Amino acid sequence: RFHHTSMSHLCSCSKTASDEKYQDPFQLGRKDLKNLYEDIKKELLVSTAELKEMCDYYFDGKGKAFRPMIVVLMARACNIHHNNSREVQASQRSVAIIAEMIHTASLVHDDVIDDANSRRGKMTVNQIWGERKAVLAGDFILSAASLALARIGNTTIISVLTQVIEDLVRGEFLQLGSKENENERFAHYLEKTFKKTASLIANSCKAVCTLKLICMFISFQLIDDVLDFTSCADRLGKPAAADLKLGLATGPVLFACRQFPEMNAMIMRRFSKPGDVERARKYVLQSDGVQQTTYLAQRYCHEATREISKLRPSPEREALIQLTEMVLMRDK
Repeated sequence: RFHHTSMSHLCSCSKTASDEKYQDPFQLGRKDLKNLYEDIKKELLVSTAELKEMCDYYFDGKGKAFRPMIVVLMARACNIHHNNSREVQASQRSVAIIAEMIHTASLVHDDVIDDANSRRGKMTVNQIWGERKAVLAGDFILSAASLALARIGNTTIISVLTQVIEDLVRGEFLQLGSKENENERFAHYLEKTFKKTASLIANSCKAVCTLKLICMFISFQLIDDVLDFTSCADRLGKPAAADLKLGLATGPVLFACRQFPEMNAMIMRRFSKPGDVERARKYVLQSDGVQQTTYLAQRYCHEATREISKLRPSPEREALIQLTEMVLMRDK
């Protein structure tokens, strides 16, 4: 009931700010993302057949291409706002390609760190080729993205996107630690969420326009953390309760801890004792942790909608606003 009421309020807010006809973001972005994965594979010029197969593994065209789609929509919306032009510039499309390459490299490395078995409904690179080769494949994709970035030749864009790589590393280190103090712990969680998830797309959008879309992607990760408790493994394409098994205290856990203080000890030992994961999951589902995390995600999406609404009205602007709603309503 709580979730339904809040969602109704969110939808009414966005429709008030945006009275044009509904625009399907995926349809609007399709033109500029045509041959996206083929173009990425052209960047991955390798002579070793095995390395090429590993690098191509996640660029199979079956992903949602969510990040590059947002980049091209933002580019078009900002071009309309500033120049009354709907065309995406070559450098802006390159940023979309680079964002997807950096994201995929980080997934390959994440799966090694987490010893993950599945990703997007299929076996991970590290499970098929082994950890050492997986690390090298992730490094190679990242180096190819860096070369593509250098070819853009704009020092501002290069500076903005190299910050993403630093943030990914810092975010991974933050994820490995925790805080004793409850308030510090939540700030630590949100900083980690920004660096590991929001920084990539926020800085990619910054590279093609002036708006800050940090809020949308913090919201994206908050909902991802909710789904770890509310969605099944088949829907997620990866095991449910995966974060707890990795010793991670996400939003639902931190909110639940306020109602069940006995979770503090489990958080500090990273759910390492037998039965910790099952007990922690039970506490989360008995608490309002899922609802509170969802509400926090809604607040971030409200802020993203407010920021996007500063742009001149256009189908692309409306599609971006629709995306903020899709972030909240997704189930995988």
